[in-house]
Amino acid sequence: MIRVGLVGYGLAGRVFHAPLLRAVPAMRLTTISTSRVDEVAALDPAIACVATPAEIFADPAIDLVVIATPSATHAQLAAEALRAGKHVVVDKPFALSLQQARDLAALAGECGKLLAVFHNRRFDSNFLSIRAAIAEGVVGRITHFESHFDRFRPEVRDRWREDGSDGSGIWFDLGPHLVDQALALFGRPDGVSADIAALRDGSPSDDWAHVVLRYAGMRVILHASMSAPAGESGGSPRFLLHGQKGTLVKTRLDQQEAQLVAGLRPGDPGWGADDDPLVIFDRQGGRTVRPALAGCQQDYYVQMAAAILSGTPLPVTLEDAVAVQEVVEAAQISARDGRQVALPLPA
Repeated sequence: MIRVGLVGYGLAGRVFHAPLLRAVPAMRLTTISTSRVDEVAALDPAIACVATPAEIFADPAIDLVVIATPSATHAQLAAEALRAGKHVVVDKPFALSLQQARDLAALAGECGKLLAVFHNRRFDSNFLSIRAAIAEGVVGRITHFESHFDRFRPEVRDRWREDGSDGSGIWFDLGPHLVDQALALFGRPDGVSADIAALRDGSPSDDWAHVVLRYAGMRVILHASMSAPAGESGGSPRFLLHGQKGTLVKTRLDQQEAQLVAGLRPGDPGWGADDDPLVIFDRQGGRTVRPALAGCQQDYYVQMAAAILSGTPLPVTLEDAVAVQEVVEAAQISARDGRQVALPLPA
């Protein structure tokens, strides 16, 4: 049994990490660091609620620490947990800079502990579905790939994700998901071009990002906006692929976040289900509908448990996590300087 301490019980900790951890038999969530004492008691009176992350790090009974705090704190807290002898899962973004990410990866090796970034969107129904379709070659060699993560929230809210502080903004919030999925499919691009901006009235942080990853014979477009509806509400589809044999469209966002918010849990009827199919258009004018695969974000922690107990691969390797941070930073440089940025970035 892996005993887990969760640092932070805001959106990430409460909606994602706690229920997903509690769905894995090999994991036991024993302690949460938060001021939301009543909410933790309502979740499970057996879970200890402590005031500071240091109390979790100092507890010899805890094997794994999950960092689910504001982005600017990730690198420091992850380093403290590693030095305390804990395995660590850190929510995205991994860090605020590529150098921080590289330093954390090196520290994990020095401490002999596992470190993984919570790229849970690898386990979304829409991504699993298009990944399988690509592997089967249903549209042939891909020349154009679009990945959209849009939300229509035209009013700026009073929260750290939108306040202009370090680690705020849509590119740090949703960009890592988009980048990780693209790299999982296609590997490191040759270059990055980006436009990242604050377009809503009074927005102190970026709320719109349009990033192009350049590959030989292919372009990958990553787009995130707080001013556009999702595909099922009239916006751009979640995924759009053009290949030499046809076009593939996956319209809807994954439903697991909405299910978790509504109280549904892994194993419940309908968990991870997606009734929005992939639609494939061939070059002869034909149209084929392909059922979507079910989402399974709990498998992130199933794989994390296996890595700790049996030495199997991490759900997201450190090499992958650093590669995501490299593209995130390259996009920031491109947007700032108005130029294409070649990869790899210098060490």
